[in-house]
Amino acid sequence: MKILKVFPRRTAATPDDELTYIGDPLLLFPPEADKIHISVTFEWDLKEAERLEKEWKVIAPVEIGGPATDMAGGDFIPGQYLKEGYVITSRGCRNRCWFCSVWKREGDIRELPITEGCNILDDNLLACSDEHIKSVFEMLKNQKQGQPSFTGGLEATILKEWHVKELQIINPDQMFFAYDTSDDYEPLLEAGKLLKKYNFGYRKLRAYVLIGYPKDNFNDAERRLINTYHAGFMPMAMLYRDKTGFKDPMWMKFQREWVRPAIIKAKLKGE
Repeated sequence: MKILKVFPRRTAATPDDELTYIGDPLLLFPPEADKIHISVTFEWDLKEAERLEKEWKVIAPVEIGGPATDMAGGDFIPGQYLKEGYVITSRGCRNRCWFCSVWKREGDIRELPITEGCNILDDNLLACSDEHIKSVFEMLKNQKQGQPSFTGGLEATILKEWHVKELQIINPDQMFFAYDTSDDYEPLLEAGKLLKKYNFGYRKLRAYVLIGYPKDNFNDAERRLINTYHAGFMPMAMLYRDKTGFKDPMWMKFQREWVRPAIIKAKLKGE
């Protein structure tokens, strides 16, 4: 069965194979298909997905799915809805963060069969069992797709020294942690100390910092970003967006100054 994968927009993780399409079909030369899956990552793209369904259903039956639909994911299939190299070995999260839909959609941690890849996108890998984590690390040591990365995010609260020792062997290109709420800072600080002990520095350590949420302000957001840097992590400002996808232009301008390491280093020179 030939299934085409349609996405409302292209991202760095969008597959680039011959079955992947972005946006509308070329009706002058329509592709052949038995079924069409429209994959939606962001809630603000749901209306566009509904529009695309009308355009693509003239070719084959259409199904809309993906994280934005609150549909829980199944076992991960490499290259299906994410570019080759990206891999998910578990779904769900034990935390109940107010701004996050993962726990509502996926529930608590579910460990999946481990497939090969170099960029780990798990919701909360370190919340998995030690056996699962060790198996993921072993896979990363032996995979041949590229230098490992942890862009899904690692939870500072549950980072252990044996994790760091294994990470030192794996030698990832980058590891992302998070500073989303005030409770995150002390664990981030401790994680920074532990990682520094094993010679991890700004080149590899990044931290997502949530900004622009209701009642946030520029002074508080800047303080969190600077504190993230002092904790040993290069901050990456993540702008809060509601279900409509609205982004305040002033917050967008602020965010642009806190996503590029070169700009951040220049801004914090002497800090």
